[in-house]
Amino acid sequence: MGKLIRGVSKNARFFVVDTTNIVQEAQNIHRCSPTAIDAFGRLLTAGVIMGSTLKGNDVLTLRTDTNGELNNMVVTADSDGGVKGYLSNPSADVPLKDNGRSDVGTLVGKGILKIIKDMGLKEPYVGLSEINSGEIAQDLAYYFYNSEQTPTVIALGVKLKDENTVEYAGGYMIQLLPDADDDFITALEQKIEAIRPMTELMAGGMDIKRIAKLLYEDMNDENAEKLVEDYEILEEREVKYNCNCSADKFYRGLITLGKDQLADIFKNEKELEAECHFCGKRYKFVEDDFKDILGK
Repeated sequence: MGKLIRGVSKNARFFVVDTTNIVQEAQNIHRCSPTAIDAFGRLLTAGVIMGSTLKGNDVLTLRTDTNGELNNMVVTADSDGGVKGYLSNPSADVPLKDNGRSDVGTLVGKGILKIIKDMGLKEPYVGLSEINSGEIAQDLAYYFYNSEQTPTVIALGVKLKDENTVEYAGGYMIQLLPDADDDFITALEQKIEAIRPMTELMAGGMDIKRIAKLLYEDMNDENAEKLVEDYEILEEREVKYNCNCSADKFYRGLITLGKDQLADIFKNEKELEAECHFCGKRYKFVEDDFKDILGK
């Protein structure tokens, strides 16, 4: 289980999340290269944060289509703290940067970020935004500013202990409220420039509540000796990697193939196997499972 807190202050709303266990579960399922799990873990973390803004049975999907070796990633999140995802080329990798950090931007490349919100209406909301940096956080901030007119600070990170072990993963997002004070904006910009990366804060022993406090404490600017912004934590919740696939869902999908195509498949095969992209679980069906459709 991961953990998320959501809160608000006079000038902003914020989210801080620990997704270490979620990203580890994704790594156990998809067996990604070190750079691929860094990129994928960031998108999963963003999905958890954005999913926490949903209501009822709303579902959010984030999809990247890019020219990098990773090609595309898909993450789906719900309002209950569940998230899942898959990526088209989990083994893709690139050399580290000169500073020793993973080169997520090169692996992801440039392209399009698609944000799909299924809110139970006739058609889902679909937003499109450019991916220019490939670093995920910057590209999401660009989306919020240009598509939703919401100035947003977002930080995402994944740190590996070894190729298969996620040591830390998490992130935070701060979104300015309408008519936010200029002094607060200036102080926030200075704080974000000074603060260490998310995974370094976690490695230093900070939990998500302490990180939230850090984001707000001692906010100074040139025009104020000390600017104090009180904040309130509205919610604490557990979040998790959660795939809700089932044999029934796959069965309902397979019957859309139609009688003729199913009959043709079972002429040559004794069983039909389907695999879930999100969790890797396999479901097997035999001809007798479709007897009502095939007329046998």
